[in-house]
Amino acid sequence: MGEGTSSSLKKSRKPDYSRFTQQELPACKPILTPQWVVTAFIFLGIVFIPIGLASLSASEKVVEIIDRYDEDCIPTNYSKPALAYHDRVTHIQNNKSNKTCIRNLIVPKKMKHPIYVYYQLDNFYQNHRRYVKSRNDEQLRDPNYKDDLKKTCAPEDMNGNEPVIPCGLIAWSLFNDTYGFSIKGIPLPINRKNISWPSDRKHKFGSNVYPKNFQKGGLIGGGKLNESIPLSEQEDLQIWMRTAALPLFRKLYGKVEYDLEANEKISVVIQNHYNTYTFGGKKSLVLSTTTWIGGRNNFLGIAYLAVGGICLFVAITFILMYVIKPRPFGDPAYLSWNLNPTGN
Repeated sequence: MGEGTSSSLKKSRKPDYSRFTQQELPACKPILTPQWVVTAFIFLGIVFIPIGLASLSASEKVVEIIDRYDEDCIPTNYSKPALAYHDRVTHIQNNKSNKTCIRNLIVPKKMKHPIYVYYQLDNFYQNHRRYVKSRNDEQLRDPNYKDDLKKTCAPEDMNGNEPVIPCGLIAWSLFNDTYGFSIKGIPLPINRKNISWPSDRKHKFGSNVYPKNFQKGGLIGGGKLNESIPLSEQEDLQIWMRTAALPLFRKLYGKVEYDLEANEKISVVIQNHYNTYTFGGKKSLVLSTTTWIGGRNNFLGIAYLAVGGICLFVAITFILMYVIKPRPFGDPAYLSWNLNPTGN
């Protein structure tokens, strides 16, 4: 009897008693009284609404010029969509066709430098699963990986028996439209240095990695790269390879470091090379100033105003309910078993 009792005690998995295992440690158990709840909602409303107004005010101060040029830079003589599509695709794919296009922009308000120049693409899905994977990050930063091509780089991985650097569809589809600005015949310089992320220039793209066999196959996708310049200095490529999450996106082309006065006329010479016509894409040129919230973005201010307004509305509703139909705090009469004591 004694042996059985001792063996059963040894096999017991019951933990030793402690305040931790028995969940008897002191804990903060705040009681959400009506006063606390109303105060919290009013505080959130008072904080969020001014932030929303400040964000909207800053967004309205951003001056933007958006010029869609893909249709006007390749005019067509056909009114039917199918014929117009074929005409534009034939023109953009013809290496001998004149792709120079001149656009005139009017500055709506004074634009203080720096003025950011973007190209904007619409209906371009850089977030496609196979497109995003079509790259080799090791090859981009280390010359020792130039022959270590991933299957995802195909078909833009080899040119004959030589590896393509950089490989993959992302680099292959590099945007290659160019823009030249002038005011009253005087060229307006565009600073195209230090426009990519510092982490890309220092870490993701190697200073000893040079393009090789790029865009030399039978099918040309987009822009070409200077084979005498390392990838760490080719900032157009770095910006393009940071893929966008949405089909409508902007990418930085350069910066204008001069103020532009209101009603000033800007002449833009566009070399319209990039083929967005085969997939129904749209191209636009964007000039924009910035404020403390960045570029124009009304969503942030509207979101803050909406949340702040909802918080104030809920606070007022709770106050009215508490005044019109008060309820004793901790009244056991509202417990379910007291509301229906018979259990039916």
